[in-house]
Amino acid sequence: MTDPQDTNAAIWQSAEAVQAWAADAGRTERDRQDSRRLMALLLPFAEDDEFTFCDLGAGTGAASRVILEMYPRCTAILADFSAEMMQAGERELKPFAGRYRYAEFDMAAPRDWPASIPAALDAVVTSLCVHHLPDERKQGLFTEIAGHLVPGGWYLNYDPVLAPDPLTAATWERVADRRDPEAAYRRRHRSGVDQARWENHIRYIIPLDQQLGYLRSAGFEGIDVYYKQLEYVIYGGRRPLGPG
Repeated sequence: MTDPQDTNAAIWQSAEAVQAWAADAGRTERDRQDSRRLMALLLPFAEDDEFTFCDLGAGTGAASRVILEMYPRCTAILADFSAEMMQAGERELKPFAGRYRYAEFDMAAPRDWPASIPAALDAVVTSLCVHHLPDERKQGLFTEIAGHLVPGGWYLNYDPVLAPDPLTAATWERVADRRDPEAAYRRRHRSGVDQARWENHIRYIIPLDQQLGYLRSAGFEGIDVYYKQLEYVIYGGRRPLGPG
C-alpha cells in the first residue's frame, strides 16, 4: 500500500521542484554519462538495428537521449506523469524529433498500461525512478515490464540502492564527500524544496538483493548487477525466449 505521506506526485508535478531539479541536473548528469552509456551498450542490438524501447519514468529523457544517439534507427517511447518534466524533455529531445514520443503514464499506479505504450517492446529501461516506488509496486512493475517485452527483450534499471548496514552507508558517504568536497556543505544547507526532494528520494530505497529477488519472481533470466559504484547500480535481465 502506498504511504499516505508519499510526496512523489506532488514533488514531480511542482514547477518549483522541477526547476530546482533542473538547476542541479547539469552537474549530476556529467557524472552519470558513463553509466548511461554503459546501460545503452548493454542493450543487445547492433548499431544499425531498428527497435523500439520504452523509458519508464523518463523525466526529461536523459537515458533515452544516450540510447537514441547510440542507435540511430531506434525509436523511443518516453513514459512519464509529470507535465512539467515532459515539457522540459521536449526541449532537450529536439535533436531526435520524429524518433520519440511521450506517453502519459503514472508508473506508481498499478493498472493496465495505456494503449500509447506498445504491448510488445524490444527493451524497457528505467533510470533513477524505481527507487521512488513502494516495495509492492516495485514487484508489480517488474512483472508488468516482463509482460510487455517480446521474448528475448531486455529490462535494465539504473538506480540507487540502500546500504546493507551502517558501516557501508558511512563508507559510501565518506567517499562521496571526498570526491565532491561541496557535498557535505550542500547536505547541511538544503533549502526547503531540496529537503523535500531528499526525503522523497530516500523514502522507498531498498537493498539491492531484494530487488534482484523481485526480478527473479517476475520471470527474468540473465539477471546480473552489470555496474555498481557505491550506491548506484545497473541491474537487469531478459525475458526468456520461450513461452512464459
